Amino acid sequence: MRRLTRLLLPALLLGGTYVAVTRPDSLPFQRPAPTPAGRADPETVESGGEAGTGPLQNLSDTALKAAVARNPVSIQALKAREYPGSALTVRQTLAAGSTYTRQVVSYQSEGLRINALLTVPRGTPPQGGWPAIVFNHGYIPPAEYRTTQRYVAYQDAFARAGFVTLKSDYRGHGSSEGQALGGYDDPGYTVDVLNAAASLRRDPRVNPDRLGLWGHSMGGQLSLKAMIVDPRLKAASLWAGVIASYDVLATDWNPPPGEPRTLDALNRRYLRLLSPNAYLQELNGRPIQLHHGTNDADVPYSFQKKLADDLRNAGQSAEAYRYEGDNHNLSGNLRVALNRSVQFFKENL
Repeated sequence: MRRLTRLLLPALLLGGTYVAVTRPDSLPFQRPAPTPAGRADPETVESGGEAGTGPLQNLSDTALKAAVARNPVSIQALKAREYPGSALTVRQTLAAGSTYTRQVVSYQSEGLRINALLTVPRGTPPQGGWPAIVFNHGYIPPAEYRTTQRYVAYQDAFARAGFVTLKSDYRGHGSSEGQALGGYDDPGYTVDVLNAAASLRRDPRVNPDRLGLWGHSMGGQLSLKAMIVDPRLKAASLWAGVIASYDVLATDWNPPPGEPRTLDALNRRYLRLLSPNAYLQELNGRPIQLHHGTNDADVPYSFQKKLADDLRNAGQSAEAYRYEGDNHNLSGNLRVALNRSVQFFKENL
C-alpha cells in the first residue's frame, strides 16, 4: 500500500506569541522555530486554557490574514514568487511508445536541477503546438522513487491522445537536486510544479496557452495550488486528491486510534485561511474534474465530496466522479477514469 505523508503544520507566531495547537505530543507536527531576539518564548506564551478560550481567539481577520500571508506555503506567498522555469534539457532517451517519444529531461527550479519524464506525440503538431499536461504524482518515499517507474499507463493514455506530458520528480526525488520536505508544510514541490509548467511553455513543440494539470493523491493538492497561483493553467483533473482544508487534514486525516486531534478556534481559522480551499473563487471558472473511490483506505472519499461542494458554492465548474468500492489508485475503474480524463482535457485544453 502506498504511504502518504502526514500533514506538518507550522507554528503560528503573532507578535511573538505562540498559539498552541491542542494535540498529543507524539503526533508529528512541526515544532516552533527558534525564538527571534526580543520576542516572547513560544514555549511559555500560549493561547492557554481550553480550546477556543485563549486571549487571542478574537484576533482580527486582518491580523490573521497577514499572518497567513507570511507563511511560505500560503497562496499569497506563492503568488509573490516568480516561476521562470528553463529550457528542457534531455538527459536520457528512452524506448518510445507506439505513437510518442519518451525522454528523461531536466529543468531548473529555484536553482535546483529537477528531473522529469517527458512524452511527446509523434507527427506534425497542431497549429500553435501540442496541448500539454503537467503530471503530478502522489506520495512515493523519495528514496524509493524512480523517474521511469509507476504511472506509465497514465502518461501513455494522454500521449496516445495527442498531449505532451511532463511528470516532474520533485526536489529530492530520484536524481533531482534539493531536499524532499513534503508537499503540505513546505512550498518546494508546488514551486517545482509551477516551474515545470513554465518550462513546458518554453518548448517550441508545446502550445503555451493549452496547459493543464493532472494530479494524484498528494499531487492533487499540488495541482490545485498551482491552478490557483497560475491563472494561465486552463484545467485540472484530480484523482483521489489530498484536497481537504488544512484544518480537516490536521484533525481528521488518519488520526491514531484513541488519540483524537483537536484545534483551538484561532488555529482552525488560521488553517482554513492557509488552505488553497479558501481561494477557490480565484479559479475564475476554469474547470476542475474529480475522481475518487469510496473504498480508498489512504484518502477518504469525503475529501472529494466536500471539495466538489465548495467548488460549486464558489461558483466554479466541478465535474466529480464517484467509483463505488474502488481503491486509492482506482484499480477497478482505471480505463474508465483515464478515458474520462482524456475527454476532459480534449474539451478544455
